[in-house]
Amino acid sequence: MKRIESKQNALVKHWKKLVSAKKERDKTGEYIVEGFHLTEEALKNKDQVIHIIKREDVEIPREWSLDDVYLVEVTDSVAKEIAETETSQGIFAHCKQREISGSEQAKWSKLLLVDSVQDPGNIGTMIRTADACGIDAVILGKGCADLYNPKTLRSAQGSHFHLPVIRGNLAEWIEKLKERHIPVFGTALENAVDYRKLDKTESFALLVGNEGSGVHQALLEKTDQNVVIPIFGQAESLNVAVATGILLYKFME
Repeated sequence: MKRIESKQNALVKHWKKLVSAKKERDKTGEYIVEGFHLTEEALKNKDQVIHIIKREDVEIPREWSLDDVYLVEVTDSVAKEIAETETSQGIFAHCKQREISGSEQAKWSKLLLVDSVQDPGNIGTMIRTADACGIDAVILGKGCADLYNPKTLRSAQGSHFHLPVIRGNLAEWIEKLKERHIPVFGTALENAVDYRKLDKTESFALLVGNEGSGVHQALLEKTDQNVVIPIFGQAESLNVAVATGILLYKFME
């Protein structure tokens, strides 16, 4: 086990950048997760783990298998440098971003397409919900919050380890799905049918959009059918992550 005591250590500086900067995450293909739960989920995918980092006063749970894992112990001051949460548990995993092949992508038949959802908490919650529903994959389009943003990872609660999540051009994805005869359902307020009236379909792609403006019109024009969730009370709209959960469970019936 290696021990690091200086905040000026090159590895500590690298970890700090991975937490704070999307540019660093994109350039290196690496990211940091924080906390016991996310670190434990990372250890179930050891091929993606570069380091496990623990604060000097933290005890590793006995049931964790650290075989073939590089463990680094750090001082409290170093842990504070890389902690994103206010009351850190002092345990982190330095991970490699998952690579997904084209052949794997070609097998997906139940997908969630996300257009310009900017809040990391919403993105993470939708990934977690898609995981719970048994969706094959999530495609994040232009304008979405970063999958590896610490807030996204915390909201996803480890689900990014369970199902594929990639960035992609949604217009191109819709065309590819149509070629494979997979129907694409958009979410819209106009020219849309009540989601409860939909017939069951074995394969589908659900397209959801920005918290304020919804799905871009150019994408809605490419869908096979657009759906709406009726509002019975006085709220103007549903949170996008809540709406996504309602629709995914309907499609997975």
